[in-house]
Amino acid sequence: MAIEYRITLDDEHQFSYKIELDRQYDPQSAEATPKWTRLTYNQCSNCPLSKEAFSHCPAAVDLHRVIEDFNGLPAIKRAQVAVRTPEREYSKQVSLEEGLRSLLGVIMATSACPLLGRLKPMANNHLPFASSQEFILRTISLYLARQYFNFREGRRPDWELRGLVRQFQQLQLVNQAFWQRIHDTCEGDSNLKAFLTFFSMSSSMTVSLETQLQKIRPLVMSAEDSGE
Repeated sequence: MAIEYRITLDDEHQFSYKIELDRQYDPQSAEATPKWTRLTYNQCSNCPLSKEAFSHCPAAVDLHRVIEDFNGLPAIKRAQVAVRTPEREYSKQVSLEEGLRSLLGVIMATSACPLLGRLKPMANNHLPFASSQEFILRTISLYLARQYFNFREGRRPDWELRGLVRQFQQLQLVNQAFWQRIHDTCEGDSNLKAFLTFFSMSSSMTVSLETQLQKIRPLVMSAEDSGE
C-alpha cells in the first residue's frame, strides 16, 4: 500500500514521491544520508532507540530527500499538489508550506520511529491538506475507536483521553528535537514553516484539548443530543 505525491512548481520543476506505508528501516540506505540524519544528532530526549541498532534516525532518513529538494524555497510559493491514495485522488493549488506539511506528516507517521509510528492509523486513512479541525476530529475518533476495542477485549478503556494527551506530550518532545535537527540545514523557510504548522496542530492536543473538544462538539452532536 502506497501514497503518491506530485508537487509541481512550474513547467520545469516537478517532484514525485511514493511513500510505502509498510516499510522497514534500512541500515545500508541510511549510511548514504547526510550527517544530520544520524541518531545522535540532536537526538530526541525520549528516543527509545539505541545507536547500536539504529545508526540513524529513521524519520530523518525518510525525510532527507524532501528536505533537500525544497531547501531554500519560500514557504509562500504556490504549488500544484496531486495526491493519489489507494482509494482516491486529490489535487489542489496550495502554498508550498501547506503541501509540504501534508507530505512530511505522512512520511513521519509511517517511519520506523516508534513514537511517530503511533500516528500510523492516521496515515492509513490519509487526508491531504487536512484543516486543524479535521486533524482534531480524526485523531480523537481513531483514539476512541481503539478504546472501544480495548473495552470489548477486556482491557481498560481510556474514555477520558488521558492517554491521548500523554501520547502527544511525548510527540511534542520529538517535535522540539526534530526542529533542532533540521534548523541548521534549512536555508529557506518552506521546510521550517511546514514543520511548524504540523507541530502546532499536534500541540493543540496537549495545551488546549478541552477547547478543541468544544470546537468539534457541534460536528458530532445532533440538536436532539444537545438538548436543543
